[in-house]
Amino acid sequence: DAHEVLDRDKQMREQREQQAKEMRTLKGQLWLSALLTLPVFILAMGNHMVPVFSEWVHNSLGLQTSWWVQLVLTTVVLAVPGARFYKLGIPALFRGAPDMNSLVALGATAAWGYSVVATIVPSWLPSESVNVYFEASAVIVTLILAGRFMEARAKSHTSDAIQRLMSLQSKTARVVRDGEVTEVDIAELGKGDEIEVRPGERIALDGEVSSGDSYVNEAMITGEPEPVHKEKGGKVVGGTLNEKGTLRFKVTATGDGTVLAQIIRMVEQAQGSKLPIQDTVNRITLWFVPAVMLVALLTFVVWYFAASESALTFALVNAVAVLIIACPCAMGLATPTSIMVGTGRGAEMGVLFRQGSALQALQQSKGVIFDKTGTLTEGKPTITDWLTL
Repeated sequence: DAHEVLDRDKQMREQREQQAKEMRTLKGQLWLSALLTLPVFILAMGNHMVPVFSEWVHNSLGLQTSWWVQLVLTTVVLAVPGARFYKLGIPALFRGAPDMNSLVALGATAAWGYSVVATIVPSWLPSESVNVYFEASAVIVTLILAGRFMEARAKSHTSDAIQRLMSLQSKTARVVRDGEVTEVDIAELGKGDEIEVRPGERIALDGEVSSGDSYVNEAMITGEPEPVHKEKGGKVVGGTLNEKGTLRFKVTATGDGTVLAQIIRMVEQAQGSKLPIQDTVNRITLWFVPAVMLVALLTFVVWYFAASESALTFALVNAVAVLIIACPCAMGLATPTSIMVGTGRGAEMGVLFRQGSALQALQQSKGVIFDKTGTLTEGKPTITDWLTL
């Protein structure tokens, strides 16, 4: 049972390493994507900001060269940082459960594909429709990567909060056996073992005082700054701080049975749990992607039959536009990001959410009522009045 504390430590370390690795990967991909997208964006949209820019491009680079530069840079953006959307999105599409990755992959590819045709074989398109939309592909990938990176960063903050809770767990304790006091690893302790705690030390596990007299700071559990007097028969909680005297206590709970372990487990579950609104988001996403594809198809058909000239081109351009516009959708990012930021920021300030749904319910609160004023302190005494006699 006690080995679970060590297993949890190891599991948390591995999880943190995994998150750190994912964050480094995302950061690298985001930077690469942004650096490659910037020149594409400037070449494509520069004339909107500086009207003479397009003239300068025509005279110095030439329009065709500009398009080739955009083609190369955008292809790298889609193939390297954008590859994650294809790896996740395309299989989801074939499974019949398309997600946001599918939409990013579809929209970016549609814009890129059309632009490639306009650049390499413009004769396939009517002259007035030979345009490129490389910047749309590149910017979409960069924006969605930025969202994913923010989400990963929020997750790591949340893990730091759990790590701080876990740092309150002692690694060793002084056990009393046959009258001798020896320091042992916490994993070697079991229920009924007698532990000695000296002033200034953390109490290793939950237990019942067998001898001694002391004051214990239990602010970690109760929020009360005032130390609580403990004597024989009193209950102590693992992770709290022994302040004045020396105590001996019998262990009543180890491993996942301790109060601190249960708090950590609740916080972990709250972070992993889905909010009621997320189910709605997931249901919408499941229908949203096929709906967008259907609208794109309808757009293609309507334009194909409605346009008097170069119908195929107009149909393609507008179908692609539908896919691109629907693509950078916040639905897939907003909810998980807000949960991670909410629980992470809360944990940084010492507020722990026991359930994910509490976070959602909180936004409807008009006021907060506390049952005792003693809890709402700064954790240290201050002088409020001078009384001169």
